[in-house]
Amino acid sequence: MIRDLYNVQIRPAEDVVTPLTDEEELRYRNLLFGELGHQISEQGWVRYPAHTPEDRRRLIAVARRLTAHWGQEVCFEAEDTTRFRLYLRGFTG
Repeated sequence: MIRDLYNVQIRPAEDVVTPLTDEEELRYRNLLFGELGHQISEQGWVRYPAHTPEDRRRLIAVARRLTAHWGQEVCFEAEDTTRFRLYLRGFTG
C-alpha cells in the first residue's frame, strides 16, 4: 500500500546549532561570568570549550567583563581549535 505524505518538511541535521535568543544569550553569559569568574578567582585560570566562533566571542566578552568587574586584567588565549584558557595577568600556573 502506497501512502501520500502531505505537509512533510525536511528536518535540519542534528549537528545544526540554532542561535540563542537575546534573553538566552544574556543568561548564558551571566552564567559563564559567575562560574568561570569563581574558578579564576580560586585558581587563577580556567579552561573552557570553544568549538564555534560564537563560543570564542562569548568567552572573550566574559573575560573583558571580568576585567572591568575586578579591575584586574583577565587574559584569554586559544589553546587549540576547541579550547580557550582564561587567566589573570601575571598568573604563572
